Amino acid sequence: MKDLQPVVYIVDDDAAVRRSLEWLVSSVGLQARPLASAQEFLEVFDESRPACLVLDLRMPDMGGLELQEQLAARGLEVPTIMITAYAEVPAAVRAMRAGAVDFVPKPFSDQALLERIQEATARARQLFLRRRAQVDLGEMLKQLSRRERQVMEGLAAGLANKQIAARLGLSEKTVEVYRSRLLKKLQVRTVAEVVRIALRAPDVGGFTTGSTGKP
Repeated sequence: MKDLQPVVYIVDDDAAVRRSLEWLVSSVGLQARPLASAQEFLEVFDESRPACLVLDLRMPDMGGLELQEQLAARGLEVPTIMITAYAEVPAAVRAMRAGAVDFVPKPFSDQALLERIQEATARARQLFLRRRAQVDLGEMLKQLSRRERQVMEGLAAGLANKQIAARLGLSEKTVEVYRSRLLKKLQVRTVAEVVRIALRAPDVGGFTTGSTGKP
C-alpha cells in the first residue's frame, strides 16, 4: 500500500550531501525528500505517511538537536539518524536520548548508512501502524453508548453478565443485548477480543456505574 511506503527525509544544509544521500536512498527503492533546513522540514513534514529522518547535526539557525527537541515538543516520534563531521560524544548521547536511531560521523560508508536507514524505515512503519491502530480504536470506542462502555468495562474486569447486571441495576437479558451490540460495534466475535480491545484503550478504567453519556 502506498500510504505504508516510508519517506526518508534528508535534512542537510550542504547541497552536495543532499544530492548524494538522495541518490543513495533512491538506489534501494525508497522515497527520498531532500531539504535544506530544519525549518523547511517542519513546514513540509507529512504525518500521514511513515517517515524517518537523516539529519545533519550542525546547520544554520536550527541544528539537528534543536529539531529533535521541536519534534518531541510536538509529540512527533520520527526515527532519526544523525550525521555530522564532528564526532562529539556528548552530542551523540543527547541525540540518542532524544530518539535518534544512530549517530553516524562523516565520512560514512554508504552500505553502513543504508543498513541504518533500513532499520529506521522498519521502525517508522511500526510506529505508523501503531498510531493508526490507536486512531481506529478511538473511532470505534466513540460509537459506544454509555451502557455499552460500562458492559465492556465489566467484561474487562472479568465479571459475568449476571454480575454486570446486578451492578448496573439491569436485567441479565438487557446486559446480553448490550453485549451483542458491543461485539458488533467493535467488529469482534468473542468476549476475549473485547477484553483485549479494552486493555488497549488508554481511557478505559475500572468498572463504573456513572451516569454520563448516552444511555
